[in-house]
This record gives sequence, C-alpha cells and structure tokens, in this order.
Amino acid sequence: MTFPFQKDGSCGGAEHWSRRNLLKAAGLSGMSWLTPVADRLAMAADLGTHQRPKSVIILWLQGGASQLETFDPHPGKSIAYGGKAIPTAVKGIQFGEKLEQTAGLMNDFSLIRSVVSKEGDHARATYNIKTGHRLIPGLEHPSIGSIICHELEDPGIDIPTHISIIPANFAARGGFLGAQYDAFQVGDPNSPVPDVSPRVSEERNAKRIESLSILEQEFARGRLANLDQVRTQHVTNLERAKRMMTSEQLDAFDVSKETKSERDAFGNTPFGRGCLAAVRLVSRGVRCVEVTLTGWDTHANNLENQNRRISDLDPALASLIKALKARDLYDDTIVLCATEFGRTPIQNQVEGRDHWPHGFSALIGGGGIAAGKVIGETDPAGEKKEPARPVDVEDVHATVHEALGIDYLYELPTSINRPIPISDGSPVRELLS
Repeated sequence: MTFPFQKDGSCGGAEHWSRRNLLKAAGLSGMSWLTPVADRLAMAADLGTHQRPKSVIILWLQGGASQLETFDPHPGKSIAYGGKAIPTAVKGIQFGEKLEQTAGLMNDFSLIRSVVSKEGDHARATYNIKTGHRLIPGLEHPSIGSIICHELEDPGIDIPTHISIIPANFAARGGFLGAQYDAFQVGDPNSPVPDVSPRVSEERNAKRIESLSILEQEFARGRLANLDQVRTQHVTNLERAKRMMTSEQLDAFDVSKETKSERDAFGNTPFGRGCLAAVRLVSRGVRCVEVTLTGWDTHANNLENQNRRISDLDPALASLIKALKARDLYDDTIVLCATEFGRTPIQNQVEGRDHWPHGFSALIGGGGIAAGKVIGETDPAGEKKEPARPVDVEDVHATVHEALGIDYLYELPTSINRPIPISDGSPVRELLS
C-alpha cells in the first residue's frame, strides 16, 4: 500500500481517504503501528475536505506588550501594581481594564497566555517571533508572511500579496526565499502609497519606459542565451511595478473610501487606519498584512504607558474583527496579535516592567481557529518562570501554517540547497477546530 505525498502534506486522492478509512486500511494491511507519518497523512486527508483560510493579518505590538495590562491580568495580586481587570464575553476570563471593546468579542477568538521564548533582546526576539526560528549566523529565515505567499497559490492580483503597514525598523523579510517575498512597506494610510505615481508627464514617462526596455534587451543579449526563457529578477520586478502603478486595485490602500463612521470606529490613529486598510487589502486577495503599533517598551511608568498604547489597540482590534465578520471575511482570515515578549511580573525602581520571555500572551482568531478558549496559565504570584501548558513561539507558527493548509514540516531549500523546515514547532491542537 503506497500513498503519493504532495507538497502540502496531503496525499494524492485524499478525498477518498478519511481518517477512519485510513485507520481501517492500516489495520487490514498490517500497518497497525500507524507511524506519525501515517497519522499525519490521515489528518491531512480529513482536513482536506474543509475550507481553508486564505489570508493572515498580523497586529505587531513592537517593544513588548505587557501581558498583565492586556490579556492576562491578575487583579488584586501584588504583581498587578494597581492594574485593574474587566470581565469578557466568556465567563471567568478577564482582560485589562482598558480593553473594553475587545473584551466583548472574546467569543470570536482565543488566547494563548503561556507563550515562551528563549530571546529577551528586542532584535533577536523580533526575529524569533516573525520567522518562527531563532537567529543563527549565516542564514536569514523568511518571515511567516513570506512563507505564506511562497506556499499558497498566487492570487493573481496587481498589488503585492505581502504588505507591512507602518513597519518601523523591523519590516518582514523574505530571507533565503529572496527579496521578492519581502513585505511591501507603506506608512500611515492617510498618505498616498509611495512611489507609484510618475514624477513626469505620462508622455515622458512612456518614453523613459521605452528607452529602458531597449537597454534591457541589449543587456540581456550580451548576458543570456535566450531572453524569452531566462529573465533577470529586476526585469520581473519592473514589470510588476508598472502593472501596479496603473492598477485600480491600489484603491485598497485608500481608507478614505470608507464611511466616516467606519473610520472613526477604528480610531483616528495611524494604527487604526492601518487595521482598516488591512481589511480592505485582504478583501482584494492580499495574503498577509502586518500592521505595527510601536511604544510598548515600558521600562518606566509601565501602567500609564501601557494603557496609552492600549487606547490605540482596543478600538482598532475590535473593529478589525467586526469588519471582517460584517464583510464575510473572518472565516477566510486568521488574525494574530503578537509581540516580542512580555513584561516582568515585578516592577523595577521607576515603576516599569522589564523584558519577560517566560510567559506572555498572543491573541489568535478567525480562519476556523477555535474561539473562546484560553491556552496556558501564568503564575499569579509572579514567582514561577515556567507557565502551565507552555507554548513555544514555534508552536504558534505551526498552528497558523496548519490552519492554512501549509505543511509546517516541509523543508524549504536555501540558495545552497540546505533544507530548512518551515517550522520546528507543533500545532496547538486545541485551537484547530
């Protein structure tokens, strides 16, 4: 009995092999051992009948959001330092007091309160969270959005399929997959998309493109044996850029197309506008949108500074989920709200919290992810570094890939054909409904 494996981790003719049928066939053929590979094949066949999400929106809280003031408060405990909590839509689950709108939507997403990392430095932790791998010399791993765009079918749109809005200094990169998988970077959606309008008249711009085309052809004749079959990457990028510059799909970035009430709901902030733009972009087929909110590195005046950031996060996050649901996009889109690490349970001498990679929070929902659940638990006394049910950063990545139908065990080749697995983690099965 043989099963031809496909790149996505499923098998040929998967529609004929339910999990139950595979188990039955395994017993009849003497495969009673049912190896992990066979078990995975059976699961892939079973999941293959369900609709998969198509896009991911990542809300990136740069600097290290405090779990204690956001999604994992311990009100009344010494580590709260005056921070209060409010009930959510799910009985027994509380959020920090400033997350009022998001708390009302707890039935639409789940929380992982026990994310753990081995990185406590900003740059290394950012790399770890965005790629699902730890930084090692001589190799740059692709970000999760780059992998998604590489592994899922090209939606065939004119605008980029991987976009970073207000990226600060840590925009998502394509790593060893190549610069073509870097995120396309844009700023506050209040401003036009940069570098898409010619700075000269249409006639002069057309002449420039014609002249450039002649130069490219002459260059290629001297370098390549067959111009039609082999094209340099910069030519491909140029063609994509020209197509994008004239595309009507560019209006997906323009949040002014939305009603004032819709814009106001997200908050009159760059981050709020970025989240609204993310909704518009995934509706056009964009695979991954990352929206950054900076300012979470609160080594002093933690409670005041965290609450200031939360006042931007709460309306934008809640409105993002509501808008996706209203436009029938939530089942097609995974929403992940993540940060570099958490903050220490014990405050320092200037009422700040320092870096804490030993148990922090991530919010995940949409795309068929189970909702209303809480995975893991941190110590309310702040003494234990290891939370209950720890979830590695790599496990979060594996969960997203599994939900999208990407084989997280698949090995991608680097430029020197070194095989690198998409993820070193394991999916959080409780979240995969």
